[in-house]
Amino acid sequence: MVIRLENAIWDRLQEDWDKPVLWWSEEWWTGQKLGELTIECKKKLEDEGFGKGHRLAVMMPNSPMVLALSLAVWSLGGAIVPINTKAGVPTSIGILELVDPFAVVLGAEMEDLEQALTEHSLTWCLSPLDAPFTAIAGRPSLAGKEDLAVIFATSGTTGLPKAVPLSHGNLMHNAQTVFKELTELKEGDILLNVLPNFHSFGFTVAGLMPLICGMKQTVLPSFMPPHKTLETICVSQTNVLIIVPTMLTFLTSSIDHGAPCPKGVKLIVSGGDRLNVQLDKKVKDYFGVGALEGYGLTECSPVVCVNPSYERRKLGTVGPFISGYEWRLTNEAKEDVTLKREGILWVRGASVTSEYFRDPDKSADRFDGDWFNTGDYVRIDNEGYVQILDRVTDIIIVGGFNVYPQEVEAILQTHPAVEQAIVVGIPHQVNGEVPKAFVKKTQGMDLTQREVIEFCKKHLAHYKVPRSVEFMDTFPLSNTGKVLRRLLKKEACTRS
Repeated sequence: MVIRLENAIWDRLQEDWDKPVLWWSEEWWTGQKLGELTIECKKKLEDEGFGKGHRLAVMMPNSPMVLALSLAVWSLGGAIVPINTKAGVPTSIGILELVDPFAVVLGAEMEDLEQALTEHSLTWCLSPLDAPFTAIAGRPSLAGKEDLAVIFATSGTTGLPKAVPLSHGNLMHNAQTVFKELTELKEGDILLNVLPNFHSFGFTVAGLMPLICGMKQTVLPSFMPPHKTLETICVSQTNVLIIVPTMLTFLTSSIDHGAPCPKGVKLIVSGGDRLNVQLDKKVKDYFGVGALEGYGLTECSPVVCVNPSYERRKLGTVGPFISGYEWRLTNEAKEDVTLKREGILWVRGASVTSEYFRDPDKSADRFDGDWFNTGDYVRIDNEGYVQILDRVTDIIIVGGFNVYPQEVEAILQTHPAVEQAIVVGIPHQVNGEVPKAFVKKTQGMDLTQREVIEFCKKHLAHYKVPRSVEFMDTFPLSNTGKVLRRLLKKEACTRS
């Protein structure tokens, strides 16, 4: 029988009832303080009719409230849906209509979103980040599976919403296994919880894992400015950083400009994007340790591979598979090429979801029975260490966050002066990649690069906004009339 998350976490909180469990706003919270906030949230939700199979959406920065709401929702048999507060109104509404929440909890006043929620008959309330909301009016919603714990919502490669449902068993397995196999981790360690909660890496590894496995966490609502993050790491004596490479770049740069350099960091775990070997050397010079690189996907709760220790790490790889995974490799025709140890990676195991939420078409496209197609082209050495060679899809990864070109293109093409738009990723020294847009103007209409970028800023999260725009009269086409995106990307990368 699978242990539910709230039961495992509640048992730990009771053990640590008088001990510190999380750092927030310049002070330590005990298990009792987080437990009492959870109980208050549970009562308010229950009084309003929230129950088994319901879903509660949260649009809040990292905070004690996100953790307390998650525990409260699970205790009532429901699921939590963390959503990016800066996703843009069209994307947010599309995701919310797909997951059909009982209500939406907002952490700050967002006038445009509040109006849109009301117009689409979605109920919502404002809440402090460390105290219960005063009231919430939920709405009837179609109940889902009771073992469903979290739905991570994102935009699919078609620009339409995609939702990844993860069960209690998925998340419990991933958190416990990562704790066991990162051999430097110990009970009592203090982890940095600054990766956004709508990012599965942050939610599971930095948020859930400490609560389940007896560690503490330093909760920050924002990574920026980096010098403040460094100051908090020092004051809270955080010794484990869960982070993406872009953040490491910002931290080392801040130290160069006079920010304090933490002396007690014993472990850095990096994921979300490829780790630059030169950056690892600089990180080791500053923090005394390099980074253990890992790899994961939201559909896998998320960790698939990780370098298990400094003694066993192989720079340039994402480490071996964590326990509980089976893997195979195919070519693009789905023919098995596992013996060649290079190809498109498929996985299955206890951490892997079984489907996309209420989307049989997308599910059929990526799942074959209980096998999941990661969409990544990899090489696996004789010791089982994985190297990510390329992405089969066109996803652009900006500072560890996925940007789906067709989502950006769909927004661009709502502008009256844009006839057609193609978005590709180009290399960037800090973020790894950034979007670039190729735009064909509507005949007879004028449009500047600045106007395109400002338009995107109003409708997209900041990391999805194209950094540059190039206007085209025609696009290169294949024999079937499909735009040859790879030629545009090659041309853009050559110029960058």
